Amino acid sequence: MALRIRTIEWEDPNQLVEPMRNLSGLEFLQKIARRELPPPPIGALMQFNVVEVSPGRAVFAAQPEEFHYNPIGVVHGGLAATLLDSAMGCAIHSMLPLGVGYTTLEIKVNFVRALTVATGPVRSEAEVVHMGSRTATAQGRLVDSKGKLYAHATTTCLILSQQRSE
Repeated sequence: MALRIRTIEWEDPNQLVEPMRNLSGLEFLQKIARRELPPPPIGALMQFNVVEVSPGRAVFAAQPEEFHYNPIGVVHGGLAATLLDSAMGCAIHSMLPLGVGYTTLEIKVNFVRALTVATGPVRSEAEVVHMGSRTATAQGRLVDSKGKLYAHATTTCLILSQQRSE
């Protein structure tokens, strides 16, 4: 049995706190997408990136790898769920003004087919469905480079007012 080793490096997530407090959701996420701010550590751990952000829309990308596999020989559903949760949450985050945050209340994922290394790169494409003052909803699709669907999901997020530090 051949042992595999994986080393993970990430940047200090505290570097994101101040910019998050002083930028709109869209500005903050665009800076991460352009690599002007470091990505959150979860992206390094699971090897995914935000690749596109616009008002009410976010796209994340990943390459399924062997280290994502579960005991039954396919990529663990947690990768799909994490990509969808991230994209849907960021689609909502992109609509938030300065000083307002959010948290996920619930997520529902439908797995359509298994991901494997042979699947190739996948994209989690999400868009806001409803943006209210207290809650927001979004939907997302996980597709391969040919547009084949692997999973789809919905989320409900709670909108949080935050106090700015002056």
